[in-house]
Amino acid sequence: MSEHASAEDRRGTVTAEADGRQRLEFRRSWPDPIDDVWSALTEPERLARWIGRYEGERAPGGAGTFFMTHEEGEHTGSPATIVECAPPRRLVVDTTGPGEIWRLELDLAEEGAGTVLVFRQWFAADADVADFAGGWHWYLDKLDAEVSGRPGPAEWDTFWAEVGPGYRPA
Repeated sequence: MSEHASAEDRRGTVTAEADGRQRLEFRRSWPDPIDDVWSALTEPERLARWIGRYEGERAPGGAGTFFMTHEEGEHTGSPATIVECAPPRRLVVDTTGPGEIWRLELDLAEEGAGTVLVFRQWFAADADVADFAGGWHWYLDKLDAEVSGRPGPAEWDTFWAEVGPGYRPA
């Protein structure tokens, strides 16, 4: 990611799908090699530094529990299933969100000597996606800090005050 990428440049987009669902998508890039970005997404020690930990089988079809350890309160974990895992290019995980199963897709591609990540998640047509979009924005900024070594995002309230209004309808 460019050292000078603004919150607007890092913002996810929400698009209505033909079936009525909403697709949240982020695109992030780094000058780092694809294997390094993949490592930050999948290796337990690195994963824990930016989002949480996964306890379970680490293979397609593998089931386990994912703990988002950077959230406030008790970290009880959510069931998670690895749907696809094609190192170092694609990871698809189903996990339980509020009242539904969340499918998270992470696709990596080489771009020159660097790497591009495309993150996608789908929501029901009537879902209020703003809070989820802001949350993923924050976590992807934390991933950027893990990959790049740059400082991570501000604590949540300060971060949300900056980026939150951009995710809310005018």
